[in-house]
Amino acid sequence: MIENVTGRIYDIQGFSVHDGPGIRTTVFTKGCPLHCLWCHSPESQYDRFELSFLPVKCVGKEKCGGLCLKACPNGSVTETNPEESLIDHSMVTKVSIDREKCAICLKCANVCPSKALSPTGYTITVEEAFARVNKDRFFFKKEGGVTISGGEPMQQFAFTLNLAKKCKANGINVCLDTTGFAPEEQLLQILPYVDLFLYDIKHMDSKKHESFTAAPNERILKNAALLADNGGALQIRVPVIPKLNADRENLIRTAEFCKSLGSAVKLVQLLPYHAMGKSKYTRMGLSYKLKNVDPPDDLTMKQTLEMFTSLGLSAKIR
Repeated sequence: MIENVTGRIYDIQGFSVHDGPGIRTTVFTKGCPLHCLWCHSPESQYDRFELSFLPVKCVGKEKCGGLCLKACPNGSVTETNPEESLIDHSMVTKVSIDREKCAICLKCANVCPSKALSPTGYTITVEEAFARVNKDRFFFKKEGGVTISGGEPMQQFAFTLNLAKKCKANGINVCLDTTGFAPEEQLLQILPYVDLFLYDIKHMDSKKHESFTAAPNERILKNAALLADNGGALQIRVPVIPKLNADRENLIRTAEFCKSLGSAVKLVQLLPYHAMGKSKYTRMGLSYKLKNVDPPDDLTMKQTLEMFTSLGLSAKIR
């Protein structure tokens, strides 16, 4: 039975080519038990809605009447000094957000006409989500389909399970992008409706894993083996992050672990660290924690790829 339950998501992205094989439509859920230092989607970490502010979109109180200033009950929205508009060169008075005063009531976002102030997500039913992704099925063709991602989609298990069921019942390929940090019984329950698990392995040392992600890795490694032993297909995704997990010892252990999962591992995808999500932290009033970490160079990625393929694993760099 498929239930029309609700979920909290922050985006549905069509024509996605990095979230599994083929052309896919990805549903991004909110909430994650991990808080990775390098997370490029801070809006995905909590299931609650937060306030995003993009000053460049603010049209100024002269044009909107200062609706956000009037709506805020805590005085956290304040005026800035007038500045010249980039559109018509008139003087506009934009706003700023005092995050310490902000109660995240989102009343300012509800009235902002330009969406300079916006909530980091919305509520949607399984039927609504399916109707959206089903519009793209022409593009899926042989290999593509729907990817349910996050955050951690297993944290909204009822929504994720029923969306996967709905897609499978309608002949749509399903990928589940997961950290693996979920109850065993839930993974086994959703297994029949998932064609491919996009499964993250972030660090093999549990203490270091916890220091980087706020969670140990024992459950993650155990669940990878559980899925492999029960017929699950896995695409292992390994972020390569200098100063954190890109040392040779950890990468060798990671490759050996992938090898131990046998034929369940269809591909190992090596993901070079990037800081493209840094602007999102600014929009949410958060501090980006890896300011002094640079992306790995080409030689590092080439050597890492060779390390994995030398064990007979199918691997590629994204």
